[in-house]
Amino acid sequence: MLLNPREHDPAHFDAETRRLLRATIDWFEQRGKAKLTEDYHNRTFYADFVEFAGKEGLFSTFLTPAANAGGNPGKRWDTARIAALSEILGFYGLNYWYPWQVTILGLGPVWQSGNEAARQRAAEALDAGGVGAFGLSEKDHGADIYATDMVLTKDGDGYRATGSKYYIGNGNCARTVSVFGRIDGVEGPDQYVFFYADSEHPDYHVVKNVVPSQMYVAEFRLEDYPVRAEDILHVGAEAFSAALNTVNIGKFNLCFGGIGMATHSLYEAITHAHNRVLYGKPVTDFPHVRREFVEAYARLAGMKLFSDRAVDYFRSAHAEDRRYLLYNPITKMKVTTEAQKVIGLVADVVAAKGFEADTYLAMSKNDIDGLPKLEGTVAVNLALIAKFMPAYLFAPREYPPVPTRTDAADDEFLFRQGPARGLSKVRFHDWKTAYAEAAHIPNVALFTEQAGYLVKLLTEAAPDEAQQADLDFGLALTELFTLIVYGQLILEQARITGVDDEVVDQLFAVLVQDFSAAAVDLNGKASSTEAQQAIALAAVRKPVVDAERFENVWARVRALSGVYAMTP
Repeated sequence: MLLNPREHDPAHFDAETRRLLRATIDWFEQRGKAKLTEDYHNRTFYADFVEFAGKEGLFSTFLTPAANAGGNPGKRWDTARIAALSEILGFYGLNYWYPWQVTILGLGPVWQSGNEAARQRAAEALDAGGVGAFGLSEKDHGADIYATDMVLTKDGDGYRATGSKYYIGNGNCARTVSVFGRIDGVEGPDQYVFFYADSEHPDYHVVKNVVPSQMYVAEFRLEDYPVRAEDILHVGAEAFSAALNTVNIGKFNLCFGGIGMATHSLYEAITHAHNRVLYGKPVTDFPHVRREFVEAYARLAGMKLFSDRAVDYFRSAHAEDRRYLLYNPITKMKVTTEAQKVIGLVADVVAAKGFEADTYLAMSKNDIDGLPKLEGTVAVNLALIAKFMPAYLFAPREYPPVPTRTDAADDEFLFRQGPARGLSKVRFHDWKTAYAEAAHIPNVALFTEQAGYLVKLLTEAAPDEAQQADLDFGLALTELFTLIVYGQLILEQARITGVDDEVVDQLFAVLVQDFSAAAVDLNGKASSTEAQQAIALAAVRKPVVDAERFENVWARVRALSGVYAMTP
């Protein structure tokens, strides 16, 4: 289940995909851990990685849709292999995942555009080894796209753009920069525009790197930058939708970056701890150490199972099946916060070792908190998830089964998602089915009981109008809902891939505890009513304890000791 670079060869992918994934792993391993950590602590810009990716055609092969592939059968937008590369890059560090991620965001408005000249320009830039950037956020407004200060003024048949963008990854070197702005003198939705810019243009000025890191997260300013008709990607409401749909596409990769980071951290931690002797016995003989490792493994397994299954829904999406719009923000906020927990658990075990400059953990501990905050905060994504709650819990509909999607197909629907509205109308298959099929697993059955209390609360003590406007209360309620969706896809993927029941049981022991903690949090909210408090507290459960199951899962974790260590 876990990525191991020593033996990684995903047979379900085509030969060229496998070659590129292997070449990426080999590039990192040949550079070695000393170079990886040295560049990290010296904040050395990753120009060598960008050069490698360009030479191999990594980004151009994985990120060019078939429509702009020029007949190259290896090029396509394939979410399964994009996820695989995201995990590998995260495994070697957030700073190498990041230029890939922001290139995906930068290309989103281009591939959604009907401007064929701009699409061809982006394809050629990728072929030349270029990267992309997403020029949306601003220093004073963040990602509030209603308030942009990037202004386009009429200039003959085109425009001149003036304004600044802030927190723009790859903004120092991207040849494809999708910039969001507004047209001067136009009111309402028609004022918005996305246009194509190039960081090498003389009217494009890089101000600074706003973060102390290897990553270049730029502030840049355009001064009378010429915007021609062939540079316009989207205008009006279409530009607004392109921004939101791009984030939908891009934020999915955060979960796989987090999975990679957590996996490498676990390998490093278990190898260190299991071979370290304190007070005459291995560190891993201490019960609290075993508990933390087992919990970390269980959480990581859940992250991987949920995210892999979400890929299938992404790739199978169409205008009448947009279930991915719920699973996407959950991969973003839930899986990335789980990555925080996994890295926190293993870092707690290794203690001082995790601060040493030559460890991967010193990097991952420092960087992991960034993932939940990219592409919308946890709160923003929870608020988005809440829109789906009534239809998901109370109005299921039939869908054909969604198969495992690792086929070599072009996921072109993602670039024609349409208007970013109507989320409450998205329908889902019955969530209870996956839980019923796994009811023989003790902690799944217990978690299913807990889920019933959320349904009970919403039917017997539903939030009143004031509570519905109370975001703090709403976020606590949505946390409970998120756990149900999270568990559903975990169970679906576990069934598909044949994961042992004891692993699923241990995983759901963790989810039972998480649901209990979230229920206690809801109980304590200032606006919760007595009826809501009673139902929330009634949902609190102790997981089913099984010593034999725990020891068997611990044996799996212990067996990871020495399985992987990065080339020195």
